[in-house]
Amino acid sequence: MAEGHPIEAVAQTGVVEVHHEPVAFGISAPGYVALSMLVVIGIILWKKVPSMIGRMLDAKIATIRHDLDEAAKLRAEAEAQLAEAKTRNAASAGDAAAIVAHAEAEAKQLLAQAEADAAELVARRAKMAEDKIGAAERLAISEVRAKAADAAARAAATIIAERHDADADKVVVDRTIAGLGRPN
Repeated sequence: MAEGHPIEAVAQTGVVEVHHEPVAFGISAPGYVALSMLVVIGIILWKKVPSMIGRMLDAKIATIRHDLDEAAKLRAEAEAQLAEAKTRNAASAGDAAAIVAHAEAEAKQLLAQAEADAAELVARRAKMAEDKIGAAERLAISEVRAKAADAAARAAATIIAERHDADADKVVVDRTIAGLGRPN
């Protein structure tokens, strides 16, 4: 089955070399590639792919035309609304002046109210600050007292340790042991 056609090649030495190209059913590899392409093109034509592509493109063109028509209608509506808005704008210029005057009066009232609220807030904050200062003073006094008590306790412990020796401890322990047997 695998017969070969001789292909001659001349090496640099001048010797003729013969190579065999594989073939099947008398067709070589490039022939099979060409046959495969013909089969693929035949399937494409048989399944009517070009007409399907044409129908898809026609549908896309119709969609785009519809979108363009819709856009033209929307533009016409927008232009009509713009003209209507311009006429309303011209008519509302007098209303705008009245609104501005009303807004300025309201702004003055809001400013007066804000100033009153700010004064009240400052008074409340001052009171809170005074309360915090009083609390801090009380805390500082209690810390000073605690440190003074701690220093006094350490000084007393030092004095007792210096003046109290083992003999004095023995007397206190003996007295305590003797007192354990008596009822209170």
